[in-house]
Amino acid sequence: MKLKLSLFILFFIVFNSVLFSDDNNKSIFVPGEYCEYEVSFLGIGLGKITVETIKTEQLNGKTTYHAKVTMDTYPGIPFVDLHSVFKSWMDPSLGFSYQFVSNSKVSDGWDYNKIIFDYLNNKIINRHWLNDSLVTNQEVSFDKKINDGCSLYFFARQYTNLKKTVYVPTFIDGVFYTRLNFSGKIESVKINAIPYPVRTIYFDGKADWKGIYGMSGKFEGWFSDDDARIPIRAYMNVYVGKIKIELIKYKRDGWVPPKGN
Repeated sequence: MKLKLSLFILFFIVFNSVLFSDDNNKSIFVPGEYCEYEVSFLGIGLGKITVETIKTEQLNGKTTYHAKVTMDTYPGIPFVDLHSVFKSWMDPSLGFSYQFVSNSKVSDGWDYNKIIFDYLNNKIINRHWLNDSLVTNQEVSFDKKINDGCSLYFFARQYTNLKKTVYVPTFIDGVFYTRLNFSGKIESVKINAIPYPVRTIYFDGKADWKGIYGMSGKFEGWFSDDDARIPIRAYMNVYVGKIKIELIKYKRDGWVPPKGN
């Protein structure tokens, strides 16, 4: 029994040292990377999403990776007027987040949200302001490492080739779980931004939470099959139905998309 317990502890230490090793993610998070995606529904462009890796910076004495996601609908789209900026300060392992800040346009102004993941005290501090008024001041007890909606993007990139299914604690105005099924399946994907098919790794999953514009439920994605793991295409469910999110512009020093068949 003691031998089995010792072997389990050894396996746990080795597994976590691999999963959360800083060396594994240096090729994923590169400051200055810029990816722009078009969001469409039934072939109609709805808007754009941009993802930028800002820099490595100190936050409350911890080294973090700072990234930003911007979402904007196109002018004139009926029933939809989405303008949001999300920022995340992640652990260098890309396994969890330390802080999340967002600013989103709502019907009566702007919603500002700040989330602090206080691992030392096993709690999550979640505050919302509507314009200048504090409207939510929530503390949630939680004793595990957790991701926000922005850092989840980098978590998926980091572990795309894990070849297993994981359930990732995710805070979206409450604690939920995101199922990520990393099958390791290789597929070729053709998009207009790249003049040849891109070799990608396919994965799918399910969000048990409801995000911006009703984003929830099943989703699937294709990330480049190389060290960069650039997201090439994804499908997600929102209020209007299944939307396509496709890479249309990118900037990353030295990156050449891998060729597929």
